[in-house]
Amino acid sequence: MASAIVRLPDAQLHQLSAGYRAELAARRRTTLIGAAVLAGCAILAGWVAEVDAAKFAANVHRFADYIGRIFILDNGRHVLTDVGEWFWGLGRWTRQLVDTLLIAYLGTLLGAICAFFLCFAAAVNLTANPAKRFFARRFLEFCRTVPEIVFALIFVVAFGLGPVPGVLAILIHTAGALGKLFAEVVENIDMKPVEGVIASGGTRWQAIRYAVVPQVLPNFASYALLRFEINVRGASVMGFVGAGGIGQDLIEAIRKFYYSDVSAILLLIIAAVMVIDMVTERIRHGLLTREQGRT
Repeated sequence: MASAIVRLPDAQLHQLSAGYRAELAARRRTTLIGAAVLAGCAILAGWVAEVDAAKFAANVHRFADYIGRIFILDNGRHVLTDVGEWFWGLGRWTRQLVDTLLIAYLGTLLGAICAFFLCFAAAVNLTANPAKRFFARRFLEFCRTVPEIVFALIFVVAFGLGPVPGVLAILIHTAGALGKLFAEVVENIDMKPVEGVIASGGTRWQAIRYAVVPQVLPNFASYALLRFEINVRGASVMGFVGAGGIGQDLIEAIRKFYYSDVSAILLLIIAAVMVIDMVTERIRHGLLTREQGRT
């Protein structure tokens, strides 16, 4: 049996159609205004940065030329025709890549430890004193706002060339970034276990140890692993200012126009980051799956 089709009165259809057209026109105006504001901001940013649009348009093709050039050996042949010549410094670059990974690992580990102790002071539900919470949050903001490369430059002047400035720069930036993430995790915990420990006579740190940490530890570990991935890439850049790692050879190859060396080093960094991403992703998923199974 065919269902009857109900037709609305023409007046009601006209009213609904007019409302739809008005809403559609409003969305289009919002989109156009947003696009105009974005274009205006881009033009203003270019003007402040003294970007020469004509020069940019005249030389933009050189970017593609450079990408193609880094896959050509000094003898004019493609890099795949002589892989041995392409990766002539594989042993040296591998050692520097290991240094980069160690810089990222140590900086992440120390930064995560600092963030662990600072996040409780920055959490609203665990710190009733607004002054203490204010200073904790502002300190974390300072640590994560200043770019790692700036900290690295400062520490290179203070401690000289080597991996120490890179570790310290990553440590400070990681503490600020993870401190905020850890504090947000703490603010979303179930407070009933905390209230139970306090009611039974426990101290604040005992409540954190036995009621807070078990709830937040899997998320803390997941965020720390994610930050390690980011810091591996950051540690590669630290070498540009003499803070150790493979970045030192990369910037030297770029400055001296050793084109094939640039592509070889970049491929090593990309391969290392891909492997780390896959390994840490599996660990993070395992931690989150275990936590969801408990709940």
